Amino acid sequence: MDKNIKLGGLNDEDVIRQRKLYGKNELNEKKKSNIFIRFLLQFKDTLIIILLIAAFCSVIINPTDYVDSLIILIVVIINAFLGIYQENRAEKSLEALKKLSSPTCKVFRNNSLIVIPSSEIVVGDLIALEAGDFVSADACIVDATNLQVDESSLTGESLAINKSVSKENMDSLPIAERTNMLFSSTFITNGKAKAIVKSVGMQTEIGKIAKMLDTQESSKTPLQNKLNQVGKVIGLMSLIICLIVFVLEMISGLTWLDAFKTAIALAVAAIPEGLATVVTIVLAIGVSKMSKQNAIIKKLPAVETLGSTNIVCSDKTGTLTQNKMTVKKFFQNGYKNFNKLSFKEQKTLQFFAICCDASINIKGDKIERIGDPTELAILDINLAHGLKIKQIQRLIDLPFDSDRKLMTTVIKENNKYISITKGAPNVIFEKSINTQEVELAKVANNEMANTALRVLALAIKEFDHLPNVEELEKNLTYIGLIGMIDPERQEVKASIEDASKAGIRTIMITGDDIITATAIAKNLNILHEGELAISSSELSKLSEEELDNNIDKYSVYARVAPEDKVRIVSAWQKKGAVVAMTGDGVNDAPALKKADIGCAMGISGTDVSKESADMILTDDNFSTIISAVKQGRGIYKVIQRCVKYLLSSNIGEVLVIFLASLISVCGLSSFGVPLLPIHLLWINLITDSLPAFGIAMEEIGDEVMKEKPRNKKESFFAHHFGLKIAFEGFVIGLVTLSAYTIGSFIFKNQTTAQTMAFLTLSSTQLFHAFNVKNDHSIFTKYTIKNRFMILAFFVGFILQLFVIYIPGINTIFKLNALTATQFFICIGLSIVLTIIMEFSKLINFIKKIKHN
Repeated sequence: MDKNIKLGGLNDEDVIRQRKLYGKNELNEKKKSNIFIRFLLQFKDTLIIILLIAAFCSVIINPTDYVDSLIILIVVIINAFLGIYQENRAEKSLEALKKLSSPTCKVFRNNSLIVIPSSEIVVGDLIALEAGDFVSADACIVDATNLQVDESSLTGESLAINKSVSKENMDSLPIAERTNMLFSSTFITNGKAKAIVKSVGMQTEIGKIAKMLDTQESSKTPLQNKLNQVGKVIGLMSLIICLIVFVLEMISGLTWLDAFKTAIALAVAAIPEGLATVVTIVLAIGVSKMSKQNAIIKKLPAVETLGSTNIVCSDKTGTLTQNKMTVKKFFQNGYKNFNKLSFKEQKTLQFFAICCDASINIKGDKIERIGDPTELAILDINLAHGLKIKQIQRLIDLPFDSDRKLMTTVIKENNKYISITKGAPNVIFEKSINTQEVELAKVANNEMANTALRVLALAIKEFDHLPNVEELEKNLTYIGLIGMIDPERQEVKASIEDASKAGIRTIMITGDDIITATAIAKNLNILHEGELAISSSELSKLSEEELDNNIDKYSVYARVAPEDKVRIVSAWQKKGAVVAMTGDGVNDAPALKKADIGCAMGISGTDVSKESADMILTDDNFSTIISAVKQGRGIYKVIQRCVKYLLSSNIGEVLVIFLASLISVCGLSSFGVPLLPIHLLWINLITDSLPAFGIAMEEIGDEVMKEKPRNKKESFFAHHFGLKIAFEGFVIGLVTLSAYTIGSFIFKNQTTAQTMAFLTLSSTQLFHAFNVKNDHSIFTKYTIKNRFMILAFFVGFILQLFVIYIPGINTIFKLNALTATQFFICIGLSIVLTIIMEFSKLINFIKKIKHN
């Protein structure tokens, strides 16, 4: 071993010095484009390009009439600045989430084992690793027990590599042959180790690769891609309609220049400039809210999938329960009183504690607890009623394995070697030779399990020599049982009930025996009349076809093996279910990847499980999953409402111009154009942007959890959603055209008519934002709860009045001040759509009451 290695770890001064020399343990991120390039990229959208071409052509055709084109340019630039602002906001949100979900590492510092963010590791650190941990830096192994490492991320080798301590210099060998080294980005699949960090950050082997592969691109979600397609279709349709209108206007007698300007107005009306920005904002706000509610979304598509989730396969320990295990009973040929234990009984508790990898460290006023909650409970009971374990050295370790369901360690005591084996009672019983004591223990095990206690058994074996590994877990002597309980989380029962009302079924998957699992499942209302619990051994006897046909009968799976979880998820998915799966171990990674939503535990979860998951629960709580489903459903609803608002508004604008062109063609050449390009641009900037952002800020109501899950294959415009958008757009267009007609034929002034159309259209859209922001009537408390929406309404309305009534400004916009009569006619027409939608909401409310 290197003489410079400090077995107690580095001290604070060492850490500062090493960090100055070698830097932080972070890979360099892709260099961001400068602000000017990012500004130019805002104009790459097809619809914006169409708009700019139209403005450019207008100036070329008539250089003296540049105001329209200037306004178009100003609005597009404002939109570009808004886009950059939102990009920066989204980036900051993602950076904050990265910090929350960044991996940690156990490291020896100042003679203590502590947990730190992986980025804080420095060269020379002594790190501790076990099965499930990611290796966060390149390190040389100084101590190892049954160590195996998955290096597929680095070498492509799919099989785990055996690693061990070696003084041989292997630097010249290929990475795959350096068996005394651990490499960043790989993970431990079995055993445990201590290692000295040799390289960090960009100096690691993975860092060298990162220098060559600095090409990571941000990906869009399926919903964003769908909406991009919608935008392209709208752009194509707008070009076709522009061409039709241009021809119609020419036929009606307009000059080709005026006809072209009308076509430009239509192009402006058809383009929903704020759509992409608003969807980005909704997703960013939603993901930020979820992180504050203990759910970190790693992959944006998960937000959409959450809304369709109808099966939640949940682990019991720590998710449905508090993960605060407490030993309640101790059995050794009879139940024992903890306050009256004999030395032999205290010795048994000590053996239980020795055979644990967890640790409890007292640092002044603080107590640091590291390790599995079950083992921490054993350490707690031994501290209170057993014998000290600090000075006892473990000579051989066989770490716990989910297949063996055992853990074994060897100590030396009174010139004898004692192997201590802790694990599942049934496995211990099978391997024990003292049958009389075992029969008594079996009865006690059933009694404790029936009261929902988790039971662990202990067995020992004595040797005169240091044993071989093969000798350890055979012909054991059973010596005792302990029963502990992890109380149910108080909020979980209500969450399961809420999930059930929302059409989401909860399935319990646990490593506990079937008796304990059934008892807790009944308490939590997971296991209902007619539903079954099944053990892993029974499950293994079912063929794939039998499981697929009967999957809905089972609500509890006990003593599950990792491969069982994949089978369960697959069987539900074959039935068309959208499955969320929780997991925390290395072996849970395949099931987390297989599930539609993989939910890793933030507290107890291994780095491997977190890497495989779509979502990390920072509080390991089942209720957080249900809260996340609610947010997922709500985000989808909010995006739908934003799309509904924007598209119905744009359809209304297109309809006004298109119908006006048809009327002109039909012989009424004096009818004119209701809205100029600058009018539509101003309306789109003010009424499309601000109220759409207000809808994005709408609080997600509990009503989303009273609906059945959305089918993941259904169209975004399903359930007559597209028809509703078209109808609302038709009404917006009709009332706007009505205002223009009144201005033309009653007040007989073209500018007044256009001003009335302008005010009616903008006011209708502002009122319409309140119509679509939720399903409640505007005459309820929900209307005033969204302060941003109210602010957006007043700002939007005042800005419309500003361009109508301020002298000079209204000249630029080719508008004039309206009389009080004209103003109130416009407002009256603006609330027509609100009246229709209020009537529709009332009918739906009555239907719901009758249905309930």
